[in-house]
Amino acid sequence: MKTINKLLLAGLLSVATIAAMAQPPQHEGGPDAMAGATAPAQKAEGQPNGGCMMHGAMPTVNFQSVKICFAPQMGAFIAIDSVECSVHMVKMTDNGLDTVASYKTDNTHKRHDLKNILRPVSVGTMGNHVVVLASAVNDTAYVALLDENLNVVARRDFRSPMYAIHIEPGMMFIVGRNPYGYDINILPLCGGPEAFANNEMMTHHYRVAKQSEKIKQSDPIGIGLAAVAVAVVFLALVCICLLISGSGKLITSTEERRKNKAAKPKSDKAIKPVSEGSAAEEEVFAAIAAAIHLYNDELHDEEDTVITIQKVEREWTPWNAKYYNMNHYFNNRR
Repeated sequence: MKTINKLLLAGLLSVATIAAMAQPPQHEGGPDAMAGATAPAQKAEGQPNGGCMMHGAMPTVNFQSVKICFAPQMGAFIAIDSVECSVHMVKMTDNGLDTVASYKTDNTHKRHDLKNILRPVSVGTMGNHVVVLASAVNDTAYVALLDENLNVVARRDFRSPMYAIHIEPGMMFIVGRNPYGYDINILPLCGGPEAFANNEMMTHHYRVAKQSEKIKQSDPIGIGLAAVAVAVVFLALVCICLLISGSGKLITSTEERRKNKAAKPKSDKAIKPVSEGSAAEEEVFAAIAAAIHLYNDELHDEEDTVITIQKVEREWTPWNAKYYNMNHYFNNRR
């Protein structure tokens, strides 16, 4: 056991030394703007029309899907019904809150391709218009601009799922995910609702590095990974050896305890010997002889040697009657 402990300690020290040598230097600067992004953003696919992009400092924006919002200019609530794939405009009436208009993002009647259904995920307002973002699970989404009666004024489609929108004066942000990372779409809104469908949209793709790429970047040669793998295998073998040796000792001790318990003689009462020529000895012998005689006499009872033969009369049964074995055709013949 001392040898095994020494080997284990030496292996752990060597692994720690190799891992410390393989640790990459820390780079200055904070993390990327997007969580988990490791590659710089690609160039925009299009340039904004006019000078509508707002420059300067902007407040921090948390992109979250909005299920319900209030449109002050329309005096109504805009709510999402993800089960029916519809958006409702709710206003205060004499009877309380009532739905005055509805818009269905997709038709779900008798559909089985649930992953392709465009369900509403977020709503917003832009003046007297309602903005609705609908997305499918796979790779389709669109953002629609609706009027006060929830009729479609303009629509922009996407080839990746989206989950949130944010509207700023002069621009709109639509964010989503792709198989490799994130998508950020910036839509200039100069020119009113017509710009929603005509203005060119900028799209930024942020690629999130995979775990294998992160390991390759921190350990290009693979020394640290090899050291960790060897250490894990070494520790596993040590644990298996300890388990096997402990189980063997436990089985051996159990078997020895069982054998000792089986070999231990039962405690019998000591019988005092009878001294020779005494009267008690003769009485013991007489009692033994009487017991043997009575036992032999009771083995068989006295039996009567008269044999009685009785005749037993049994009722007739057709079980073996030959009559029923004959063909009935001959019996019924005239």
